[in-house]
Amino acid sequence: MEFFRKEAEEVISELQSNEEKGLSAAEAESRIQRYGKNIFTPKEKESILVKIYESLKEPLILILLISGLISLAMGHIADGLGIFVAVLIATSISIIQEGKSDKAFEALSKLSEDVHVKVVRDGKIVLQAQSELTVGDIIHLETGDKVPADARIIHSSNLGIDESMLTGEAEAASKNSLKIERDNCPLAERKNMLYSGTMVIEGRAIAIVTSIGDKTEMGKIADELKGEITSQTPLQQKLADLGKRISIIGSIVAAGIFLFEVFKMYSQGILVLDNLGAALPGIKDAFVTSVALIVAAVPEGLPTMVAITLAFNMQKMAKNNALVRKLIACETIGSVNVICSDKTGTLTENKMTVVEVWADGNDVSVDQLRNEEMLQNFCLNSTADISKKDGKYEFLGNPTECSLLVCADKNNINYLHYRKEYSEPVSEYNFTSARKMMSTAYQTEKGFRLYTKGSPEKVLSICDRILYNGTIVPMTQEHINEIEAKIKQLQDKARRVLGFAFNDFTEEPQWEDIYNVEKNLVFTGFVGIEDPLRSDVKEAIDHCRRAGITVKILTGDNINTARAIAGQLGIVKNDSLVLEVTDIDAMSDQELKSKLPNIVVIARSNPTAKMRVVKLLQEINASVVVTGDGINDAPALKSADVGVAMGIAGTEVSKEASDIVLLDDSFSTIVKAIKWGRGIYENFQRFIQFQLTVNVVAFVTVILAEVMGYAMPFTTLQLLWVNIIMDGPPALTLGLEPPREHLLEKQPIRRNASIVTKDMLFKIVANGLFIVAGLLLLMDTQMLGGTAAQQSTIVFTSFVLFQLWNAFNSREFGVRSIFPNLLKNKTMVGVVFLTFLVQVMVTQFGGNVFKTVPLELGLWFKIIGFTFSIVIFSEVLKLIMRAFPGAKTA
Repeated sequence: MEFFRKEAEEVISELQSNEEKGLSAAEAESRIQRYGKNIFTPKEKESILVKIYESLKEPLILILLISGLISLAMGHIADGLGIFVAVLIATSISIIQEGKSDKAFEALSKLSEDVHVKVVRDGKIVLQAQSELTVGDIIHLETGDKVPADARIIHSSNLGIDESMLTGEAEAASKNSLKIERDNCPLAERKNMLYSGTMVIEGRAIAIVTSIGDKTEMGKIADELKGEITSQTPLQQKLADLGKRISIIGSIVAAGIFLFEVFKMYSQGILVLDNLGAALPGIKDAFVTSVALIVAAVPEGLPTMVAITLAFNMQKMAKNNALVRKLIACETIGSVNVICSDKTGTLTENKMTVVEVWADGNDVSVDQLRNEEMLQNFCLNSTADISKKDGKYEFLGNPTECSLLVCADKNNINYLHYRKEYSEPVSEYNFTSARKMMSTAYQTEKGFRLYTKGSPEKVLSICDRILYNGTIVPMTQEHINEIEAKIKQLQDKARRVLGFAFNDFTEEPQWEDIYNVEKNLVFTGFVGIEDPLRSDVKEAIDHCRRAGITVKILTGDNINTARAIAGQLGIVKNDSLVLEVTDIDAMSDQELKSKLPNIVVIARSNPTAKMRVVKLLQEINASVVVTGDGINDAPALKSADVGVAMGIAGTEVSKEASDIVLLDDSFSTIVKAIKWGRGIYENFQRFIQFQLTVNVVAFVTVILAEVMGYAMPFTTLQLLWVNIIMDGPPALTLGLEPPREHLLEKQPIRRNASIVTKDMLFKIVANGLFIVAGLLLLMDTQMLGGTAAQQSTIVFTSFVLFQLWNAFNSREFGVRSIFPNLLKNKTMVGVVFLTFLVQVMVTQFGGNVFKTVPLELGLWFKIIGFTFSIVIFSEVLKLIMRAFPGAKTA
């Protein structure tokens, strides 16, 4: 219900309460029974079995499970167990990461921990547990209190509320009890409403509770956090698609091989179920070979490689001030093409700061202000305090007043010295929305002095003199025109402008006659205040632009401030749209989708609108990062592809809902994380390119051997062995490639783009066919020498070494040579060498198991030289491609 559009008395009547008597104890208990307690309903937790089941539903995991079961059924215990270990690692990581949304919800619930509130019951003000508040309760609040529920203000005095955690607006919200006429008034502009979880930083209020628990604005956020986010990240979608394709292609090829072998046995009249030890093959052997091909098709090492790569890079990113809470986010952030950023605390410092000063008729540097009357006004006409620790200021009170105290401190003025010197004020006139000013009077040695600050237009209207170049002179129209022109320049930059004036009295005036006291003042100057951009934000935005990433600002601030910030960052173009949340609320999803590419700012944004924007961006195949630090950002952080929270200024709720926490609150750290993410994605592609080349060679070699009448080139165990070692250490080390410098100059990977690019497919086919041709040549001739008994071992060993050399080819994409970066991944070089030594041991001493024959040293050198030809072939191919003008670098 829109209580803000009703008079306070009307709200009290509608909720059947009484300002003086409040609710009776019996009525309060009755309402608690009807509406429930003032707490958030906890989320129903999933059992561990449900989480395991959900993890095992991944297509690639299903293929691995089936392959493992078949391997065990065929008697290949080691391979089957290895597959199950890979599944165990993958599912364990997934389950460990579960509960993220639960933690976010729990962190939000802590904000409602039971505190006691002043409430009117049976005509008396009593302390009542926050959870026992109900709709219609009359509550009394003062400075330092946390608002316990959503409430309509009945009376207020100089009331300022910190709503930044809910609205994202850094400046304290000035509140009153006046009825609001505006339709669809944004939450941040409902000046007569208080919201659960916000803080009273100055003044007092009497209010009537209108919503409790889940029905409050904070409760709605809690409900969003309870919701299930079922959308997959781009990487998860691509790996699932890859798994489906591999399973289909592998099954078709394996079935074809099986049918071909059965037909061949039938045509030769030797079709039997089992050869029972005879030299001739049986149907079971054909089936075992087909199953081996299916197992060889599935990259069992992919889940393990993903886990190891992400874990390794998570540590690297933490050293760069990006703490990754969800492993998959390491990669996902590299594919983003839209950043939906909060303004306050993310793009800006979330500290109101004096950035421009006009005093004595001149523009003055912020740290060069020498106007004594103006500095005294900063310090004495204020109720705020500041502290300084490790060079950083802490604000205690109204952020605008705190910024003035910081300005005084920068000019070597300790505001506490002034306050001790002048003791207590003799009169105070609090700020009101009607007056738009505040004044404080002190007794001096010569009489009394009044300090006034507020809206520059209001302050100017009560001044007849001006302090100009150190002298008090009569205010002229020329002075006024000059001041108004300067003020307009600041307002056009979305600065908050405050004017300052003073007056001296030789005799004590009638302080209660405010309109006769606040007149004929001396105008001393004005300041421009803003929440300044972080120092590194502009450069980071430029990096984003070059990397093909669009930045959108979703902020609770007003539209003028948001537009000014967007202008400073250079993200507003001729066709850009700067809108308020009410503008997009009026649009259908289809209309909003069509305009989203041009929308750069949504002001007065709320949690529901942020989530809607994120989901619609995802529907048009955008990969979205959401940044934020407030509670209002939590639902969008959770629903984004990657949620990035601020580690220093961020609330616990935003951190728990995020995937990555920035330890330095720096927007530029996001850019570094994007570079790492793109590097990780390329590493996955390296692994996939390498593994699919192994699969292509195995499939095509076996098929051609069957068709051309050669003996089966590999035994089942040899195929399984190749699959194990090629899915193992050499492939895993491809995931440790350091990110290349060119990555931030590339456009983002489209959300719906295949993880296997045309370039990769070309390399897989070209290198795969070259290796197949080499193996067929070895089967057809004895070109490397050796005895007849050694030929099958030579083919098997060459197959392994071809793939080891090809691992180096997989390190670079496009037409880049492998040699400039050859030693940057020393781990890979070492692991490939160790794998080669293992293959030597298998060949020389594993004859009984792998059906191999020992080879002489000379043969080993010949095989090494022969298989190195795949590197030469790949480099020559790239050289030819570079020779053509149309050749591109990936």
